[in-house]
Amino acid sequence: MRKLLVLATGTLLAVTGLTGPAAAVTPAGGPTAAQLLAKVASCDQISAGKYRTDTGTGATVPVCGQSKVVHWRADLDIDCDGQITPECNKTTDPWFQPDTAFHQSDGKPLISAKLPYVVVPSPSGTFDYRKHGIAGGGVVAVIYNNKVQYAVVGDTGPANIIGEASYAAAKNLGINPDPHHGGSDGPVTYIFFKGSKVSPIENAGKAVSAGEQLATAFVGS
Repeated sequence: MRKLLVLATGTLLAVTGLTGPAAAVTPAGGPTAAQLLAKVASCDQISAGKYRTDTGTGATVPVCGQSKVVHWRADLDIDCDGQITPECNKTTDPWFQPDTAFHQSDGKPLISAKLPYVVVPSPSGTFDYRKHGIAGGGVVAVIYNNKVQYAVVGDTGPANIIGEASYAAAKNLGINPDPHHGGSDGPVTYIFFKGSKVSPIENAGKAVSAGEQLATAFVGS
């Protein structure tokens, strides 16, 4: 479980529009990957230190911030936790946990195989996402190989590791979603929009529509 971010306006975004959950959603509008990457090309480090991308690797990834976003560039490991599905269970994932840090509107854990979400590092002296406008259900733009996937903050991971997203997020980005052998060394860029929140968290369609609006405002700022 692990990471990403981008902060937008400091004002809580009331997300409305699409109803009902959407699983594999690819944004049709909003800025291009190149436009978003250009806005986060430099890093104003806001973390007290840097993160590892995996156990045993060096700490090389800073958390960066701007007036509107928090962002970082890392790898993408597969988070397959939450409700049991054919794709995500103790057989397919040796690290499987039947819960996620944030829950659906019905109180149940998220469904990694269906909902594109990102994992943030658990709060620590290095970085505390809660102090930077990031919350469960917050909107995130995940960029890989010229593709943009809008997702939500759905889980927390180790306090010293960064770079993780759900099975569904990886699959939509064209990354092997297998929790045991999948993932990507990147680069994968995570941009979290500050003060944003999708409700209900499990509605991926709302994450896309909100993400397109927030990203458009960010690129135009």
